[in-house]
Amino acid sequence: MSIDHEYARLMRRASAAALATAILLALSKAVAWWLSGSVSLLGGLTDSLLDGAASLLNLLAVHYSLRPADDDHRYGHGKAEALAGLGQAAFICVSAILVGVQGIDRLLHPQPLGAQGVGIAVMVFSLAMTALLLSYQRHVVKVTGSTAIRADSLHYRSDLLLNASILLALVLAGLGWERTDALFGIGIAFYIFWSAVSIVRQAGAVLMDTELSTEISEHMQQLVNEVPGVHGCHDFRTRISGTRWFVQMHLELPGELPLSQAHDVCVAAEQAISTRYPQAEVLVHADPLEVAPPHR
Repeated sequence: MSIDHEYARLMRRASAAALATAILLALSKAVAWWLSGSVSLLGGLTDSLLDGAASLLNLLAVHYSLRPADDDHRYGHGKAEALAGLGQAAFICVSAILVGVQGIDRLLHPQPLGAQGVGIAVMVFSLAMTALLLSYQRHVVKVTGSTAIRADSLHYRSDLLLNASILLALVLAGLGWERTDALFGIGIAFYIFWSAVSIVRQAGAVLMDTELSTEISEHMQQLVNEVPGVHGCHDFRTRISGTRWFVQMHLELPGELPLSQAHDVCVAAEQAISTRYPQAEVLVHADPLEVAPPHR
């Protein structure tokens, strides 16, 4: 099985798992909110509904991003993942606003909660399901580096805190601290909004062709400089598109080196990087030493 096929399989499974989890949690929270009237549970329900919409968008974006390169998209369709991340951030911002408004209203007009036992049971179930999903998403992100799955994981990670906060709010409300439910709802709204900001930053970095981390770029250059026949490299550039990394560089080779040997050295340099980083697509340009810029 090729690495691209394996990445595609993991990303599709992670996207489908996120959508299924969001739908299941939304249904269970809807029942608990209807019975209890908790604004914190309403926040959780709203977030789960928007999670479902965002995960559906993510599923479609992942499917599109995994399409192979074509005549109009020579670098593939990977940036669809970053666009999906921006869409998810929009959904999350709407969620934050709705929960915050409801929390302020309930803080000004407190109401007793009902069926707290059902709400508590649902939140314990939600915590367990979210933790399982996050564990799988963490594995997929580690293997594929997917921007879309990372964005999905970010807001489900915030859901873990959100669900724990709702659980605590329900327990405190049961002890007579009714306003804590509204206060937790407002706090959750702010946290959800901050999660959206984080997703926008990551998606923006991909869309703006931000370089790979300095540590990875320096390691790649080290691998290239260790290839026999290479006297150095310059104009080293990197960017990310979906699960693919694109790397460009100029190799410094002896000017008198025959073309066939220069080609072999360039291929060896490409393989040095792609062997260590299979998701990298490497483009090499050979420069004779006499025209290469001096190293600083």
